[in-house]
Amino acid sequence: MPLFAGDAAAALDAAAQRLADGALVAFPTETVYGLGARADDATAVAAIFAAKGRPAEHPLIVHVAGPEQAAFFAAELPPVARRLMQAFWPGPVTVIVPRAAGVASAAAGGQASIGLRCPAHPVAQALLRRAAALGVPGVAAPSANRFGHVSPTSAAHVAEEFGDALWLLDGGDCALGIESSIVDCSRGAAVLLRPGVLDRDQLEAVIGQALLSPDESAPRAPGTLASHYAPRARLRLLPAAALDAALHPAATLPAGLAVYSRRAGSAMSGLRWHRMPDDPATMAHELFAVIRQLDGEGATEIWVEQPPENAAWEGVLDRLRRAATAEP
Repeated sequence: MPLFAGDAAAALDAAAQRLADGALVAFPTETVYGLGARADDATAVAAIFAAKGRPAEHPLIVHVAGPEQAAFFAAELPPVARRLMQAFWPGPVTVIVPRAAGVASAAAGGQASIGLRCPAHPVAQALLRRAAALGVPGVAAPSANRFGHVSPTSAAHVAEEFGDALWLLDGGDCALGIESSIVDCSRGAAVLLRPGVLDRDQLEAVIGQALLSPDESAPRAPGTLASHYAPRARLRLLPAAALDAALHPAATLPAGLAVYSRRAGSAMSGLRWHRMPDDPATMAHELFAVIRQLDGEGATEIWVEQPPENAAWEGVLDRLRRAATAEP
């Protein structure tokens, strides 16, 4: 049931009331669309896991309207978390902090920590503020797609996943296109659990220390499984030289092949090809939409040119590597 075609205020009020009543609402953020339920209601949160087919121990990010709501869910807000919140909220960074006792255990996947984010999208902000006025302290919201599949960056993508039965606020295409950076601030040193559009250099400049890599004791976090973000087609991530060799004019290519690259493969007869952007922000913006498009056109394999190995591209590379790990 896409909303926003008419009276925006009425649509937001209706969606906020649904959240207050424990129902699901899909809504846009600047990163991807989220599938939301009130984070303080275990039954409502269970409906998210059921709709997505997501394991209940895989935690969700709780979206809040601002730092004052974050305090409801946090046992404490460590200094590193506060610096990130001050610099980037509203925006695409999630902080993992110690969870307040007895609060949002289901949304946290039963962990003693919880992920908090304040989204920048005006529709998300308006929805969270209206829901807060109805007694909803925060909204647990993973990406609005089936578990492990390609994330949605438009209302049409959400409708493809869940049909017309799901209440959906249509806020247009997402500006950034990949999920938030996730920084674990719960254990002293800051750890980058998931890269995003905000790259490692930007985050480290704010927190004043190097971000560590996750170890076996790191909290579970969304989007960090080895296989994730996967289309139906088999996705292969290939260095430029390997892609050039595979696309040699004399090569026998698989039926249904699509290529996402800056290479010269478009000249090959019958090859479905999409031009890859040269900068990481543009590629992040279009990445999931392009993969969904090629998948929807019936591609059986999607060959993707591997982007550069540097901090600016880390978020895009993370998504591609996880998508390429998935079995078709």
